[in-house]
Amino acid sequence: MDASGIGRVPEGPVRRMVAAANRHDLEALVSEFAEDYRNTTPVHPARSFTGSAQVRKNWTALFAGLPDLTLTVHDAATGPNGKLWMEWSNRGTRPDGSVQCAAGVAIFTLRDDKIGAAQFYLEPVDHDPGDVNEAVREAVQGAAGGDRP
Repeated sequence: MDASGIGRVPEGPVRRMVAAANRHDLEALVSEFAEDYRNTTPVHPARSFTGSAQVRKNWTALFAGLPDLTLTVHDAATGPNGKLWMEWSNRGTRPDGSVQCAAGVAIFTLRDDKIGAAQFYLEPVDHDPGDVNEAVREAVQGAAGGDRP
């Protein structure tokens, strides 16, 4: 299996999309999405969108702003009703030299050999030194932190 982990993804539109993304082949990438593709981002509802035109806009900006962008598939599984779950990450260098890394899961709905929809859970990797105790404290007390024990 190559370093991208693409061999973990079954043959089909998601595998072709990942391969196209790693080649920075915008036309091939966009062709894997249905015209009425629906992207739902539950953690950031305002980021949800519909349409392959927005897919094109997003990836055009990503390829331009992160010229060495690469995707890595860590695991993938198929389920009923045309679903494909994929754990993945990406990495790329911004024009200022800083590195952008994100990781998460996408749950794709496939139809007619296209990506018809996705539940999208991809987040920037947080290198903040806070540990699990800090994360739980913030979940309970909010970002202000309240009184610390």
